[in-house]
Amino acid sequence: MIDAHHHLWDPTHREYPWMSGEALAPIRKPYGLEELRRETAAAGVRGTVLVQTVSDVVETEEFLATAAESDGLIAGVVGWADLTGDTAGQVAALRASTGGDRLVGLRHQVQDEPDPEWIARPDVLRGLRAVEEAGLVYDVLVLGSQLPAARQVIADMPGLRFVLDHAAKPPIASGEFEPWASEIAELAKLPNVACKLSGLVTEASWTEWETPQFAPYAAHVLDVFGPERVMFGSDWPVCELAASYAQVVELARELTASLSERERAAVFGGTAQEWYGLAVAYGSAG
Repeated sequence: MIDAHHHLWDPTHREYPWMSGEALAPIRKPYGLEELRRETAAAGVRGTVLVQTVSDVVETEEFLATAAESDGLIAGVVGWADLTGDTAGQVAALRASTGGDRLVGLRHQVQDEPDPEWIARPDVLRGLRAVEEAGLVYDVLVLGSQLPAARQVIADMPGLRFVLDHAAKPPIASGEFEPWASEIAELAKLPNVACKLSGLVTEASWTEWETPQFAPYAAHVLDVFGPERVMFGSDWPVCELAASYAQVVELARELTASLSERERAAVFGGTAQEWYGLAVAYGSAG
């Protein structure tokens, strides 16, 4: 298995603006490589993609160094670079740093931008073109209201591979399906974007959730993208607000139970390996 989306952090080392507030207090503690090893080993995960958490290129440098000492567990890093600045120069510096060969993509927390069309700004588009020229993937972290702008950008940049994080955070807690479902279906028509089956447990009630709540959303993602463009991600440690690492893995297995062995192999490894160009062996989700 490949876990295509997880984080590491240490609040004693740096500030995480998104982590403020009492609700996130349970995860406001260090999560490092040893904790990751423990969780992934128990779940049968053989490789991971470590994803940025703050808009700081130094964090990406630290993540790349951590990947280099992970004995192959962290197969790729989706880091951060300033899309409105010298993106190409920052990418070159990251690739020259320790573990730089593990840099597979970039991400910005677009969901936190007040402008719903931030991703379509001319200065951001220049940065995205630099990402394309560097041969990296761009992870799209947006909310439903930001999907139209993201879809237009993805359509206008067919040479850049995009990955939609957390299926754009469907409104699972409320049980609503539209307009999220229609927006996702339109996005999936574009061949240069894949979707992560990740981050779903924290879109439901953190204390009371059941597998059937997620089934319509997961089924829709798998239907419109196809398993060959869907990849599993734990979103650990964020997921611990609602579920353990093991519970998230089990939920994903239940939501993909109707797929063929080949299709499940794609969701639990093949898609991530192909999309990010990961050098990691993977097998069936079991």
